[in-house]
Amino acid sequence: MQLSIASGIRELAAATPRVVAVVDGERSLTYAALGDRSSRVATTLLGLGLRPGERVAVLLGNRLEYAEVACGIAKAGLVMVPLNPRMTPAEADYILGHSGSQALIMDEAHGGSLNERPARVLTVGATYERALERASGSDPRVPVDERDPFCVAYTSGTTGRPKGVMISHRSRSLTFYGSALEWGLGPGRRSIAVAPMYHGAGFAFGYAPVHTGGTVSMLRQWDPERLLDMIERDRAQSVFLVPTHAHMLRALGETAIKSRDLSSLDTLYFNAAALPGPLKAWVMDTFPGVGVHELYGSTEAGIITNCRPADARRKIGSVGTPWFMTEIRIIDGELFSRSPYLMNGYLDDPVASAACRTEDGFLTSGDIVEQDDEGYITIVDRKKDMIISGGLNIAPREVEEVLAAFPGVAEAAVVGLPDERWGETVTAFVVPMAGVALAAEQLTAHCRGSLSGPKIPRHIEFVPALPRNAAGKILKRELRRGDECDRMSK
Repeated sequence: MQLSIASGIRELAAATPRVVAVVDGERSLTYAALGDRSSRVATTLLGLGLRPGERVAVLLGNRLEYAEVACGIAKAGLVMVPLNPRMTPAEADYILGHSGSQALIMDEAHGGSLNERPARVLTVGATYERALERASGSDPRVPVDERDPFCVAYTSGTTGRPKGVMISHRSRSLTFYGSALEWGLGPGRRSIAVAPMYHGAGFAFGYAPVHTGGTVSMLRQWDPERLLDMIERDRAQSVFLVPTHAHMLRALGETAIKSRDLSSLDTLYFNAAALPGPLKAWVMDTFPGVGVHELYGSTEAGIITNCRPADARRKIGSVGTPWFMTEIRIIDGELFSRSPYLMNGYLDDPVASAACRTEDGFLTSGDIVEQDDEGYITIVDRKKDMIISGGLNIAPREVEEVLAAFPGVAEAAVVGLPDERWGETVTAFVVPMAGVALAAEQLTAHCRGSLSGPKIPRHIEFVPALPRNAAGKILKRELRRGDECDRMSK
């Protein structure tokens, strides 16, 4: 039997047909209904003349249909290409063209993201429902090798054009089962799809519950109060978040959290960026009966490490030890990993695929790390984000942690900006907490107590928010670009 992202729903539709798989507001699907509807998606796509191995773009937000569409594409032996509803038409055009997508399943509400569309389009709504009603509910069971890609997920393009990451059925199926074991997403367990499903981690942790027998509720759009309401209403037990979500929950204040019955919640797990120490401490103090995990990974490598609740306080700042079935290697400070979760490679880019791998199959995502004497990994920073000032290598994260510890700082991002004398100078962008007035002189004095001279920010700018991509990662290129434009205009 070959592993497939469709296999879980196939099995559960037979084993637990009446269990609710997906909840979306007042709508829900049992496993029997999810199995039937995903088969109808598959036969509809094949009926449009698509052939196994061809690619289908998906432009949907977090909604009930996402699970059946992904499963249906897999049942038809096709390959999913997730699109970000917030991308520009030019970005969407590039991905549709580069991926060679032959069809599109979309929510018309996101149609403004597109200039052009493939010839075959299914629009979720009345047209989509009529197509499923006419289609056969018999699973076509198109054979697929487990090492074949189930999707091509495009990177955020932080260093140029987005690259298409080919992720296999084997990679994601094993991720789903490992996630169920680690974060409680299996039979009888209830979770919420908070992160966007079109992103790698959002899909992995939003689809894992239906692959392993649990129930997932769809959070249509990020809203911290809405999340708390859903945890209370749906009695959610495990929830995946990114640090931005924690920042916004903290901003609601203590009353908003204590006014809800969140007693069902027992697991929180974080990814996308390292949790600043003070924020992680706040999470653990605010949810004292909840196990807090901090994991690390990438679209290309999958999950690499996890810091489990038993170590959460004594290893603040660490992303833990290697995850299931994962080997790591540190070369000149750079982290490489080898596991069954690794990508197949970048679509139509053998040069870039080879450049990030060692000859024996270890892959890097470009992060500089440290490993302590117990084997725990700490991410120092992105290799490309390291600041070189006066010949000294400065890790922005070290400065960010110091800034985040100052009372009234919600979060901070640090970048290096060009300087004729030093090469680069440390520049900080700081988001104050609501209602708090901060002065650059205060933060500079605070930094002097913890950092050596070259690491102290030479410029501090206060901003209402930091630019982020769909995964919640800070777009430091935007900070550099914005500051550069400011300097040019002066």
